[in-house]
Order: sequence, then structure tokens, then C-alpha cells
Amino acid sequence: MSEVAQHAGKHDPALSPWWLRTILIVMVAGFAGLIAITTLAYRNAPPIPARVTDANGATLFTGQDIRNGQEIFLKYGLMDNGSIWGHGAYLGPDFAALALHRMGQDTADALAQKDYGKAMDALDAGQKAAIQARTAVELKTNRYDPTDDVLHLTAAESRAFTQQQAHWRAYFELPARNGGLSPGLIKKPEELRQFTAFVTWAAWASVANRPGTSASYTMNFPYDPSVGNIPVSGALLWSALSLLVFLAGIAVVLLAFGKFEYLGWISRGHEIRPHLSEGPPSAAQRALVKFFVAVAALFLVQCLVGGAVAHYRADPGSFYGFQLEDLFPSNLLRTWHLQTAIFWIATSYVAAALYLGRSLRRDEPRSLALWIHLLFGAFVVVIGGSLLGEWAGILQWLGKWWFWLGDQGWEFLELGRLWQYLLIAGLMIWFALLWRMARPRDAANPEVRPIARMFLLAALAIPVFYIPALFFTGTTNYTVVDTWRFWIIHLWVEGFFEFFATTVVALTFYQLGLTRRNVALRVIYLDAILYFLGGLVGTGHHWYFTGQTGFNMAMSAMFSVLEVVPLTLLTLDAWDFVRTTRGQGGDTRLHGHKWTFLFLMAVGFWNFVGAGMFGFLINLPIVSYYEVGTQLTPNHGHAALMGVFGMLAIALMVFVLRQTSSDGNWRGIERYVRVAFWGTNIGLAMMILMSLFPSGVLQIRDVIEHGYWHARSVEYMSLPRSRMIEWLRLPGDLVFIVFGAVPLLVAAIKGYLGMRTEARRTTTSP
Repeated sequence: MSEVAQHAGKHDPALSPWWLRTILIVMVAGFAGLIAITTLAYRNAPPIPARVTDANGATLFTGQDIRNGQEIFLKYGLMDNGSIWGHGAYLGPDFAALALHRMGQDTADALAQKDYGKAMDALDAGQKAAIQARTAVELKTNRYDPTDDVLHLTAAESRAFTQQQAHWRAYFELPARNGGLSPGLIKKPEELRQFTAFVTWAAWASVANRPGTSASYTMNFPYDPSVGNIPVSGALLWSALSLLVFLAGIAVVLLAFGKFEYLGWISRGHEIRPHLSEGPPSAAQRALVKFFVAVAALFLVQCLVGGAVAHYRADPGSFYGFQLEDLFPSNLLRTWHLQTAIFWIATSYVAAALYLGRSLRRDEPRSLALWIHLLFGAFVVVIGGSLLGEWAGILQWLGKWWFWLGDQGWEFLELGRLWQYLLIAGLMIWFALLWRMARPRDAANPEVRPIARMFLLAALAIPVFYIPALFFTGTTNYTVVDTWRFWIIHLWVEGFFEFFATTVVALTFYQLGLTRRNVALRVIYLDAILYFLGGLVGTGHHWYFTGQTGFNMAMSAMFSVLEVVPLTLLTLDAWDFVRTTRGQGGDTRLHGHKWTFLFLMAVGFWNFVGAGMFGFLINLPIVSYYEVGTQLTPNHGHAALMGVFGMLAIALMVFVLRQTSSDGNWRGIERYVRVAFWGTNIGLAMMILMSLFPSGVLQIRDVIEHGYWHARSVEYMSLPRSRMIEWLRLPGDLVFIVFGAVPLLVAAIKGYLGMRTEARRTTTSP
């Protein structure tokens, strides 16, 4: 029987085994490429020399000083203030870029005095051009000797290292000059010396040519013509060729959709037959509702601290008359902003998955509600403990325990190592509970078993692919760390969370009776093939300029563009998705889930705009070379993380609230959900259109005109135009918080209290 013939029978036939075989082939090939790039990161990472000497052979600092300096960079939360090689925060400078530029200035001044007896600024245009060319030659000459593991700096480079210690001491003194750090953050001379050793090493790796090539270890990033850092030829070549791959990918998928009419959310001729059990929610399902109160509370906290971080960009010297940095410095608030985002979204997925898993069974396993209560307690401990630990760690209250209990310092993975172990353990317990409920052999409806298998596999990937967060320490080579870091940030969040989200939506639609089993399965299979085809090797687009070689740039550029292909299909499949949510003939039984479907439609919109348009804009190597670490990065991040994963988390919360609320209670909850829908979407659009996008475009123009170091400097951020655009963020933030996050918290609380009242009434009624 052909797949089209499924509409003729009562039950869907088994799909072709080549769906699963294709997924397996794509994943094996993709992981082979990704593991190859990761292995090369260890081999090709910029070397950390045993000693760094001056022109006379005297030791300036050691490899251990560089590693200790990296730990200081992390211990004081400086990756949530500035960045290294474009990765980190945007309140402060790119420390490597600024150190490199100052190194270039010192070298140029020394050469100008030697050749002309004048300062660089006193030379004419021809003399300046000659000195700049010689400066580039001086700095690009790699004086690292691998035989004795010694890096020899020139006299000018040595002088730059000495002088920069005073510069960084001044930078850390005043919050108004560093984006709101604690006053006098780093005062100890030895810590300043080691921090300077680390950023000097990062600056050297940014400009010194990798042996056997004409480009630096970071592929000539950051852009700074004054030291000879200009784009490598591969950045343009692979960008152009990747566009051909993108167009070919679009053509193939459009051809497939034209030939096979059963692809996508096809609901024509389907009669709604819900598979969810009727009646009041079970004890375990009621136990899950409090998770969503925590979700809404964390969401509100994330919004508030995000608004405070934005204020630090607009006015770092004062928070409406209060010196907020004394207690809540900007790097702490940015850490909380990132961590609470991950926590509330993940918590919503965890709770919704358990709810859906329970819906697959007629009976409820013994003690399931108790285990859910215990899991909630574990989440409270991990979330609360890690957030408090980050506060104590950044304020330096934990001493040598900062790495284990406080703030590790790596962006997006700031929580202490102990909390990471507990988080993984909690997710494993969650999967065990999910397996107990959703294992295919126990499904009340045998037809759902293939969907349940994919649902469980996607769920298992979440704890498993967080494990790479344990593969490095504070002293591991920065290139190696950034490689593993994006195994989590990209592969975990943008890969397996995306896959899990697809299975959750497909299972939800099937359980509501909105779609046939095979339609849901094909959506899962097709999305898995397309996401993993580009998303595995495409992870490397984050590594263009972090110490990898041209092999990574070529592979990642060619595959990364394929990540956009499934997102363009959202427009092709949009109306079929809308028709599916309405049901055959606009069935009124679906009206109660109207806002769930609208939030899911918002997911599709922001997926195309945030991940598709804005992500594609910054992923090409030649664009990324100028863009990485500018405001176009959080522009993409806000539209994609909040617009896609955040909106889906809210959709799942609304779904569970509706399922566990009586019709009477839901009428009181729905008005707040309605306000939250418009508040979150309009507020997010205002943030992007009024501030993040125009700010990013102007910043890239400044990179091209003056160099990367300048566009990331305090001086650029202090320009009246820059300040004005930052203040334009305020209206969108207010709409998002007041009309988005606050009503959502009210809805969650009302849903929880109403559910408890209904449960007591049911228990006491005769």
C-alpha cells in the first residue's frame, strides 16, 4: 500500500523503513564530520608556550600565568562583561581585540621613533603607510619556537604587555567605564599581571601567522587593518559557494514537497478523534501544574534582570540614582539573564513532556505523583542553588570553591560544576519517569507507539548531550573549551531541543486528534533529517575564528546554510498548519486550545524570522568575520531563543493549564493568556526593530570603518547615537514585561489555585 493510500483505511499503515534509515545515515555522517572538527581543535589550537620572553630573553610570563589569567577571566565573570575572539558579552570590550590594537600602536610608535625620530601621529601619510606595513610584518611574524616551547616577543610587544597592566587596572576601577562591574573588581597586582598575560596571549594568537599559512590562528580575526588583520580568502570563497548549496537545498526540498503531497501538516479529510482521556486530571498531572508556576516566575525574573542589563548599556554609571553594581553588577545580572532563560524553558519542556507521557497510558503508575513532587524539589534546589552560587561566586565570597559552587564563568554554562552534575542527574531521573510512563509497550493506543519511540529518543538526547559540559576546566585551552561549549549551546539547544520540540508538538497534535499518526511521524522524520543534515557539522559556524583552521570554515559554511532550509519550509507549510489547528470544519472542541495554537504559530513566525532570516544573515563566514560579537548576535539570539523556544515553552504551559482547568476556571485564566500573547510578541518585535537590529547594523558599519576593537570599545558605546538606540530598547522591554511576563504569571497562579480547588471539591463531593 502506498503512503497516499493511508486515507482510505481506518488505521495508518507502517511507513517506509527508509525514513529511519535516512535519519541514521545523516546522523552518522554528521557526527563523523563534527567529531573530526573537534579532534582537530585539540591538534590545531593556538599553543600555550611554557615561557614568554622579551627581546633580551628575560621571562615576561609563563604558560601557567596564561592559564591562571584565564581562570581570573572566568572567576570574575568577565565573559559576561566582554569577550575573547568575539564570544562572550557585549557590555565591555573584546579583550583580545583591544589588547591587539594597543600592541599594534606600541609597535608602530617604536618603529616611527626608530626610523623617523617622531611619534606615529607626527608622520605624513606616506610615512604612516610604511610604518603600518612594517607593523603588520612585525606582529604577523610568528616567533614561537616549538622545540623549546618558548614564545619570543619583540621589544614593542613586551612594552605593550607591561603598559597594559595599568590600562586594565584603570578599566576595572569605575563601573561607568566598564559596563557596570563591581568597583575595583581586580586590584591584586599578581591577578592583573596574569589576566594581562592571558589577553596578551589571545592577542598574539589573533595576529601571528599559523606556521605554514598566511593567516593567524584565529583566521585573522579580529578585523584590524592597522596590524594586518583582514579577511582570509576562504571567508569570501566559502560564503559564495555556500549560497549555491543553500539554493540547491531549497530546490531539492521544494521538489520533494511538489512530488509527495503527503509531506507537511496535511489534515484534509481528517476527522478529529481525540486520544486524550476524558475527566479530571490525575494526581500526577495535577502535580505537574506547579512546575508552570515556577516557569512563569523564572520568566518574569529573566525579563527583569534582562531589562537591568539593557539599562547598563544605556547608562552604566547609575541605575536611576542607585549604584546597583555594588550588589548586582552587570556581569551577574547577565549571567542570571542567560541561566534563568535556560531554566524556565527547560522546566516547561520537562513538565509538558511528563504530562504528555502520562496521557499515553490509561492507568497511572504507583507513586508517580510522589516522584514528580521530588523532581520538582530537585529542580528548585539546582536552580535556586546555582543562581545563589553564581551571585556568591562573582562577588568572590566562595574562595577556591568558585568553580564548583559558584560561577564557572563560561557563557551559557556559568553554573558551578556541582550544579551541572546535579542537573544531569535530575534530567536522567526525569527521563526514567518519562520512560516509565511513555514506553511504547504500555501505550493505551498501540497506533501511537512509533511516535512514542521518537518522543523518548528525543528526550534521552537532552541529558546525554549536556554531558560535554563536563569535558573541560577553567585552564583548558580556550579553543578546546569553545569547541565543547558549542556542542551544548548549538548542538544541545538548537539541535536536540529543536528535535524534541518537534516530537512534542507532533505528539500533542496527535493526542488532540488533530492529525493522523503518519502525518505526525513524517513531520518528525523530515524535520530530523533536515535539522541534523545541516545542524551537526553546521555547529562549526561558531568556530570560524576561535583557533580552528580553514577545514572547519569550509565544512561549516557549506553545511550551516542547510540549517535554514527547513525554516524556509515554514512559509510553504504555514496554511496547512493553520488548517490543522482549526480541525475539520472548524471543530468547536478545539476552541479551548486557541491560545496554545496561536503561540505555536508565533513559534513558526519567529523561527523563520529569528533563526532563519537573522541567523542566515550572520552565519556566512564573510559576514560573521565583521559581525560576531556585535549587537546583531543578540538580535538573532532574542528572536530565536525567545521567539522559538520561549514561545513553545509558553504554548506548552498554556496547553497544560487548559487541560487541567475546568471550563469555568479557564474563562478567568484565558483573559491573562490573551494579554500575554500580544504582550510577548509585540514587545519582542519592538525590542528588535527599535533597538537590537539598528544597533547591530550601525555597529557593523563601525567595524568596517574603524576596526573591530573600536566598535566594541567603551568610546563607541558612549556615543550619543549609541546611547539613544539603547534607550529605545526601553518601550519594548516594558511592553514585554508588563503585558507579557506579568499576565503569564497571574495565569499560571490562577490555574494552579483553581486546579487545587477543583481537586478538593471533587474529593469531598459525595
